Amino acid sequence: MTDISPLDQARILSEALPHMQQYDEETIVIKYGGHAMGDEETAKNFARDIVLLEQTAINPVVVHGGGPQIATMLKRLGIVSEFAAGLRITDAATIEIVEMVLAGSVNKQIVGYINEAGGKAVGLSGKDGNMVKASKTTRTIIDPGSNIEKAIDLGFVGDPEKVDLTLLNQLIGYELIPVLAPLATSKDGQTLNVNADTFAGAVAGALKAKRLLLLTDVPGVLDKSKKLIPQLSVKDARKLIADGTISGGMIPKVETCIYALEQGVEGVVIIDGKMQHAVLLELFTNQGTGTLIHK
Repeated sequence: MTDISPLDQARILSEALPHMQQYDEETIVIKYGGHAMGDEETAKNFARDIVLLEQTAINPVVVHGGGPQIATMLKRLGIVSEFAAGLRITDAATIEIVEMVLAGSVNKQIVGYINEAGGKAVGLSGKDGNMVKASKTTRTIIDPGSNIEKAIDLGFVGDPEKVDLTLLNQLIGYELIPVLAPLATSKDGQTLNVNADTFAGAVAGALKAKRLLLLTDVPGVLDKSKKLIPQLSVKDARKLIADGTISGGMIPKVETCIYALEQGVEGVVIIDGKMQHAVLLELFTNQGTGTLIHK
């Protein structure tokens, strides 16, 4: 790090004040992706930033993914996944590993880093306290041979249906930082794996969060000439999906943003989680970073 004079340090802190006031006592949900986690150094920096938010009277809630870590463990155990229309089918053997990795190793690693940085993190999944109830996801594909639409069963995969805030309300505002693994329970008690972005959107909506930050491995939404779009309304975002500017893997991300806004979140930001201090840049500086999507 370059040496900054004490005066510059003080000026930087002073400039952060109006931003800190804007988020005072507000809840911010941060979705931390499997890819954004990167190496240990990045993870430790992220943990420090989360503790700093809590110290400035912001209520951070972390939701994490773990796709790469799940893939590694399945490979190690020799469990071969089937795919349909590019989506992993989660069978009984796979969901066991998914739960082990998400609610176990990944969750507790993040909790450990936050606690090491001086926070008090509590690792939970959507199963705890009946926090998130989900229904089984069904997807349809057009069979190329017959052109008939077929339903595909993705196994133990769910879409959030209902969020119960009883447990989170016991933690938020009491210096405790919830770290949530995106697992939920179906109405008949099955464990379901929920897409982490969608899970974060549902939780942020239920909490009426001021911001949902989606930390990804891209800088944000780009226009046709690959320049970052700083902010978009839902209407603009829908237009850009329709005309193909937003394409590929960015479509489900932006659709999650729209879903979260419909659930009651004030603003959703897609940012590059591999950038150092991305969360602080977004919340505490004038320029921000990434793409803000609002109503």
